[in-house]
Amino acid sequence: MRTDPPCRIMGAMCADRRAVPTEESLPIRLNIDDSDSPSDVIDALFLGRFTTGEQPHARSRSLERVRKGMALLPPGAAVLRSARDGDRGATLAEGDGWTVLVSRWSRGADVTVTAVSEELAERTLKAAVEDAEDEPEPRPDDVTMGFWYNSPRRGPYRTTRRITAGSWEEIRGNYTAPVAEAMDGLMKTTPDDITGRLLLLHGPPGTGKTSALRTLARSWQDWCQVDCVLDPERLFNEVGYLMDIAIGEDDGAPDRPGRERWRLLLLEDCDELIRGEAKHATGQALSRLLNLTDGLLGQGRNVLVGLTTNEDLERLHPAVVRPGRCLARIEVGPLTRSEAVNWLGAEEGVGRDGATLAELYALRRGSGPASVPSQPGRSDEGMYL
Repeated sequence: MRTDPPCRIMGAMCADRRAVPTEESLPIRLNIDDSDSPSDVIDALFLGRFTTGEQPHARSRSLERVRKGMALLPPGAAVLRSARDGDRGATLAEGDGWTVLVSRWSRGADVTVTAVSEELAERTLKAAVEDAEDEPEPRPDDVTMGFWYNSPRRGPYRTTRRITAGSWEEIRGNYTAPVAEAMDGLMKTTPDDITGRLLLLHGPPGTGKTSALRTLARSWQDWCQVDCVLDPERLFNEVGYLMDIAIGEDDGAPDRPGRERWRLLLLEDCDELIRGEAKHATGQALSRLLNLTDGLLGQGRNVLVGLTTNEDLERLHPAVVRPGRCLARIEVGPLTRSEAVNWLGAEEGVGRDGATLAELYALRRGSGPASVPSQPGRSDEGMYL
């Protein structure tokens, strides 16, 4: 007795060879309980017409800063459902041949449209988001920085923010003399100066490693896109996430015709990844990091990797600090006593071994034994990390 093959999942051909519509071969079942919110229900309802094939074309757009008062609905939209919970909300609406879902949080939003045709989906989405995004006038001391994270809903995702960054001249006095001299050359680096692909800043907490990186982003903004990875512990353990970031997203035009812009990926507090026992403790994560800097994965991509760690240099894995791998390797330590006293303008509260930038700002705020007025020319206290 001959048995015909079972139906396939998508676009199935049954045993009698009759075509089964895709939507019938992919049954959908939704289970809702008291852990689901009204917004979850709206999300599920939105998928209905796309799943059945009634509206088989979808287009979406993410907005970072939505102008106040914008509903993000196309003209003629009839609202079917809406939900609001604090600064988050969802709206489901429909029109002639299309459906739109608007998911909002704080100043941002996701707008997704399904429609009976590609042209209608694109036209409806454009009508919903046109002139909806607020682009604040950038200040001279602002710089655009990207932020990567692996979202449970979207997968690898990049968003951008304008952040405040002091110029190197403004914050140079926040660093002890040997560090400032090493940073002088780094701030002036151009693509033609790049040898190694790894940038390593190490030293105690509160010495200004993060603020130096923000200023570096400002100094390099003409030729280098700077992205901060918010979950580095996942980056080198999930190959798909790593590949998305290695391929990257380009914010702007090449720094010169015919040449791709460089990208600097910032990974902060990576102690476990690069300390001496990292190979044993983190498996392939260290190998993938090194492969991104000077292995096959990094070939053909203008990618630099910047790491910060609180570990002493002696405790770092030798493969990380070997000659030729690092573009710069700078130990960022506290200011000496004389430098700290000069920075603060007072001796009280400064120990004989000097002070970190964080400790000096605490003294200036009055959190320590000494409290002095803010001095012109210094960076904001939020820049000391």
